[in-house]
Amino acid sequence: MFVATVSIRTRVLGCVAETVDPVISACCHPSRPGPILGHVQRALLGGTFDPPHLAHLIVGEAAYRSLGVDVVTFVPAGRPWQKAADAVTPLFHRMAMLEAAVAGVPYFEVDDREAERAGPSYTIDTLNSYSREDELWLILGADAAKGISSWHRSTDVLARAKLAVAMRPGVVKEEVEAVAGASVTWLDTPQLFLSGSDIRRRVRLGESVRFLVPDPVWTYIETEGLYG
Repeated sequence: MFVATVSIRTRVLGCVAETVDPVISACCHPSRPGPILGHVQRALLGGTFDPPHLAHLIVGEAAYRSLGVDVVTFVPAGRPWQKAADAVTPLFHRMAMLEAAVAGVPYFEVDDREAERAGPSYTIDTLNSYSREDELWLILGADAAKGISSWHRSTDVLARAKLAVAMRPGVVKEEVEAVAGASVTWLDTPQLFLSGSDIRRRVRLGESVRFLVPDPVWTYIETEGLYG
C-alpha cells in the first residue's frame, strides 16, 4: 500500500503550521484568516481534484506568473453543489494526491477549509472565510465563468474576488465578459483537453494516465487502486 503522510491543513511557501515564524504560521493555518501583518494576494483554484492533473498545475503556474500574487491556493471541495448527485472520491485520497502534486512548489498551497465545511460547498462562503484584507483572485475555466450568474450569490462572488479565466474550446471571450464584466483577466495557457472524468474513465479501461497527471499522483492512483 502506498503510504502518504498527509496533514489536512494549509501549506504555503514551503512551510507547515508548526513553523515558528508568527507571520508564516498564521498564513499556514487554515483556521486563521491570514497573515498577522499585511495582506496576501491570493489566487484560488477550486475543484474536486479527482484526480489533480497537469492542467490544474499549468493554470496555477500561469496565474502566479500573470497576476503577481503571493500564492496560488488549491481548494478541494467537500460536497460541491454542482456535483451533488455524483460520487466523489473520499477526501483523504484527494488531499493526498493534491499535496503530492504541489509538493516542492513554494508558491502553491493546499487549503482544506472548504472540504471540512458541513453541507454543500459554495464559493462565496469560501471567499468570505479569508481575511477582508486579502486580495483574492478566483481562477476559473471559461466554461465555468460563462455560467457564473447561476452560482449561489454570484453578485457577491464578483464583488469579493477578481476573475482570472483560462480559455476553453467552444467559449467566446465576449460571452464570459458579458456575464462577469470586462475586467476579467485572461490567462495565457495551452489548450489541454484534460478532465478528471476522462482520467477516471481511462483508468477504468486499463489505459495509462501517466503524463496526464503528476508522477506522484500517478503512483498514488496505481498503488491505491483508485478508479479501477
